[in-house]
Amino acid sequence: MTLPSSQFPDLRNRGVLVTGGGSGIGAALVDGFLRQGARVAFIDIAEEPSRALCERLAAETGRAPQFIAADLRDVEAARNAAGAAVAALGAVHVLVNNAARDDRQPLEAVTEESWDESLSVNLRHFFFMSQQIAPHLRRQGGGSIINFSSIAFMLNMPDIPAYATAKAGIIGLTKSLAGSLGPDNIRVNAILPGMIVTERQRRLWLTDESIARMQEKQCLKRMLVADDLVGPCLFLASDCSAAMTAQTMIIDGGVF
Repeated sequence: MTLPSSQFPDLRNRGVLVTGGGSGIGAALVDGFLRQGARVAFIDIAEEPSRALCERLAAETGRAPQFIAADLRDVEAARNAAGAAVAALGAVHVLVNNAARDDRQPLEAVTEESWDESLSVNLRHFFFMSQQIAPHLRRQGGGSIINFSSIAFMLNMPDIPAYATAKAGIIGLTKSLAGSLGPDNIRVNAILPGMIVTERQRRLWLTDESIARMQEKQCLKRMLVADDLVGPCLFLASDCSAAMTAQTMIIDGGVF
């Protein structure tokens, strides 16, 4: 991995909880925070890649994150996982709401069940994890919540109606939470990635041609990967962004 060389000394020994941290963007974030000296826990539904990540990081750094297996679609399971993370870390200073799944479905194929499924995977747990972790951030005198949205809802893509709705909703949720939690010195911001080429994206959706088409729209004429999101997330977690809240940060190589 090509992680940022910048160091954020204030993140050392801070408790960081990442949802969906077992693979893709989430795994890059777990790796990045761990290498800053943070104490990291992550929640994921997929046990095999999550345990493999823990083993790899332990071998490479001498430290391992705490993996908590949970299905975040289940609100009670999400609450229990948050409690387990707090118990493992001792204190939480940063929550990264990242877990998501960008399923494709044409307009005509959307059902009540598939709509609810998408919202539960991509939006609902952002609120309930924030609700659960906020008291712990308050006890630390403040902290940072970072919500991962996407530029997808701005691209008029025809086959992601529920996903686009969720990702747009995350912006509204971010601003509302920032208003609610600001008096407690808890900052809430959102990151909107562009086309991030991960193994899953290549396997399911992306081709060399579609990647090339997006690069034509970007100011930066290169492929964006999960590591490109680590630096922005570290910045929002650190004291470097101490006066920044209710904001959205687009990391898309210059499409917007």
